[in-house]
Amino acid sequence: MCGIVGLVAKSYVNQTIFDALTVLQHRGQDAAGMVTCEGNRFFLRKDNGLVNEVFRTRHMKRLTGNVGIGHVRYPTAGSSSAAEAQPFYVNSPYGIALAHNGNLTNAEDLADEMFRADLRHINTTSDSEVLLNVFAHELQAQGKLKPEPDDIFAAVSAVHKRVKGGYAVVAVITGYGVLAFRDPNGIRPLVYGTRSTPAGEECMVASESVALDISGFSLVRDIEPGEAIFIDMEGNVFTRQCAENTKLAPCLFEYVYLARPDSIIDDVNVHTARMQMGIKLAEKVMKERPEHDIDVIIPIPDTSRTSALEMAKHLNVTFREGFIKNRYIGRTFIMPGQTQRKKSVRRKLNPIEMEFKDKVVMLVDDSIVRGTTSKQIVQMARDAGARKVYFASAAPPVRYPNVYGIDMPSPEEFIAHNRTEDEIGEAIGADWMLYQDLEDLKETVNSCVNHRFADFDSSVFDGYYVTGDIDADYLARLDQKRNDAAKLTPDSADTEDGAPADLHNKIQ
Repeated sequence: MCGIVGLVAKSYVNQTIFDALTVLQHRGQDAAGMVTCEGNRFFLRKDNGLVNEVFRTRHMKRLTGNVGIGHVRYPTAGSSSAAEAQPFYVNSPYGIALAHNGNLTNAEDLADEMFRADLRHINTTSDSEVLLNVFAHELQAQGKLKPEPDDIFAAVSAVHKRVKGGYAVVAVITGYGVLAFRDPNGIRPLVYGTRSTPAGEECMVASESVALDISGFSLVRDIEPGEAIFIDMEGNVFTRQCAENTKLAPCLFEYVYLARPDSIIDDVNVHTARMQMGIKLAEKVMKERPEHDIDVIIPIPDTSRTSALEMAKHLNVTFREGFIKNRYIGRTFIMPGQTQRKKSVRRKLNPIEMEFKDKVVMLVDDSIVRGTTSKQIVQMARDAGARKVYFASAAPPVRYPNVYGIDMPSPEEFIAHNRTEDEIGEAIGADWMLYQDLEDLKETVNSCVNHRFADFDSSVFDGYYVTGDIDADYLARLDQKRNDAAKLTPDSADTEDGAPADLHNKIQ
């Protein structure tokens, strides 16, 4: 997953973009970048590292201008070099810088097409650079010396016709303003908001509403699937639906794990959705084992805490914090190979023995992918003296790869691959394994809004890909790039440029 932000303001935007990126840091820890625009000049800073490592005072002083965009990146296999950091830039037409969150499922074909038909060279393995060049070509095809909003929207419409996948995009056009648009299925999130200043109205677009909150912007609404928003240099806002056959099918994993709990995405309060997940888990416990013997419910930090608390409340069982998290250890999701991941888990979590000793413990996590972390955590609970260890997942079993921007591993590396739920519990050493049902998960999200979603991207749970263009050959090629052996190969590369920032220990 990645985080994006775009801003048109009445004063320098560098600090506001910096602040927004810090609260989107959970969406990407590998690299950060920012482009600002003053007059007809771009000012760019990007590099590997966290936001506060990439942007020092000397860099911020050079990022001048009242218009800009920013990005935090979580890389996929082979794409962690500084050269792959976003935003990307092209000088023709006009000068355009672009950043995006998601994945283009036809990126390889597009790159070849760009070279053969559009005579454009793609210099990296990032699909974001492909997307930038597609947009630049389509905008140039409008043939205007000074483009109007109609021309920019026409270019976006042409992009939607050529590009497939899940994507949320921000771009800045030198001297003209900031553009943002969202894929026709609304898989990846994008919101916009405004704030009033003595100098006039300012507008921000971002991956999550929390980025607006931190700087005093009020959430206006989500960008609709297929919709584009253009904010000119004076702050005038233009919007248009630029795609055909749109539907809102947001990624379910945003609500389970990816988004911050204090965000609102597609009118869904993420915190409320996670509370409902806990209630559904409690109901399933009572259905399967009404005479359960659970003494205490303990979350695995941090994302599962909300669900675990509601689960405990509705079961009338004690809730306790049983693990202390070392926040200075890198996230195991991004580590190549099982050896490094295993070493990191014990450094990252440490149990509080008194919360486990002589108790029947229900551990709650947001999801399970590989199961490596889960197995070690179950063993930690036993070592701390638990009589029995149960394990609940707020999400259903993850059985299929994600192709829209989440870098999950090869399906054969999933703990749920070719296993029943009971067999998964046995594999991680749990006395009882409890998974959320997919229909219950969908219902938790639908219960948080006045409308019902037409569809969801639930592909990691059921193998249903809402874009309709994913076949066995595509998944086989993806599998070759994502397995652990490929990730240990320096020159292995994926066309994706975004995955979950933390799946916290997850790729487990």
